[in-house]
Amino acid sequence: MSKISASPVINRVVFIVLLVLCLAPFITTAMALLLGVFFALFFTHPYPQLSKTVSRHLLQISIVGLGFGMNLFESLKTGRDGILFTIVSVFGVLFSGMLIGKWLKLDRIIAYLVAAGTAICGGSAIAAVAPIVRAKDSEISVSIGTVFILNAVALLIFPSIGHFFNLSQSEFGTWAAIAIHDTSSVVGAGAAYGEDALKIATTIKLTRALWIIPLCIVTALLFREKTQKMYKPWFILFFIIAMLINTFFPLPGMIGDNIIGLAKKGFTMTLFLIGTDISLETLKKVGPKAFIFGIILWIIISLSSFAVVVLT
Repeated sequence: MSKISASPVINRVVFIVLLVLCLAPFITTAMALLLGVFFALFFTHPYPQLSKTVSRHLLQISIVGLGFGMNLFESLKTGRDGILFTIVSVFGVLFSGMLIGKWLKLDRIIAYLVAAGTAICGGSAIAAVAPIVRAKDSEISVSIGTVFILNAVALLIFPSIGHFFNLSQSEFGTWAAIAIHDTSSVVGAGAAYGEDALKIATTIKLTRALWIIPLCIVTALLFREKTQKMYKPWFILFFIIAMLINTFFPLPGMIGDNIIGLAKKGFTMTLFLIGTDISLETLKKVGPKAFIFGIILWIIISLSSFAVVVLT
């Protein structure tokens, strides 16, 4: 498959038009992701580095905005209900990943990075532990590529699976937060399923993301490397502040509704930008062994968490 031979001006115009189109009310998060993938496969990205930076910050800002629609006490109950899931799944995936990676004779660094991304929050977890294990750029690229592709698949198929099995909003939100790697895809899947699923999925996922800090400590011990670099998810603090404001000093209805609406559109645009990073080169870099490893871990966490959600 070859890209359309277009001038830089055409590439920029198409990119901007599709990005603006994501603001339309009929464009869902899944549709935005597909639009991004379509652009990546057929056009040349005019702003690749800027797009990655903007998508990361836009995601964090949108999550903070979503906090203005959440109640602290309800969120604490939701987070408490999902804490056991988080503890078991984080350590279970990391331990399984080390064993399966060794069985597949996969590079130790790549196996650990993919397992960390699967266990906690995708690319953010990989970026946090990569300096500690002294991962090469190629190892980081393969690991993020593996997780990224599975994220895209999950965003597209999870809502349909949830509807097929008649999962409640609470059940789907919990399952999505545990089984989908990246925060953006968790939010996207939750938004596609419903308002309550979105709130539950976001809360549990952000609680899960806090495990990046102990993960970095454990990683330093396992790999016996010391580093001062550690990912600090400050946006989670601002998300909590927004939740506190909404709980004790709620904004007027119109202002609060507009902030939440903008946050949701921010998620949609984020998924489009993320989709524009997918390329045939990324798919080739992943390689069959790393991808199979990622799929095995994903199936383990998806099926086990689904079973617990349905049976409890």
